[in-house]
Amino acid sequence: MDTSEIIVTLAGLGLIAFVLWYFFFSTRQVVSAVSSSTGVQEVDVTVKGGYSPDVIEVEKGKPVQLHFYRDEEASCSEEILFPDFGIRRELPAYQTTLIELLPQQEGRFEFTCGMGMLRGSLLVK
Repeated sequence: MDTSEIIVTLAGLGLIAFVLWYFFFSTRQVVSAVSSSTGVQEVDVTVKGGYSPDVIEVEKGKPVQLHFYRDEEASCSEEILFPDFGIRRELPAYQTTLIELLPQQEGRFEFTCGMGMLRGSLLVK
């Protein structure tokens, strides 16, 4: 191997390590839902290269309203899926989309973009 092949190989390994760290080991932003006067748990989520916050804590048995504001036009974030709740919604760019659900059991429920690259969790306690 000559010098340029070694540099390209090391750069590739570095990028692979970064991708693995970003998707599997980076810290996640956790937020607890705020209950309104009507008892509905509400959370505002920004969609821009990911979900912020990407871990949402809610209480079991209380209605939840998630307000997803998509602050980009990237094709990956056009859709959101909550497979455990049977929810699939389009997220129009630069608009807020309301998702309502009623968690009946405790646990961690994943949500993703349509391609499965952007990920978040609904943590029901």
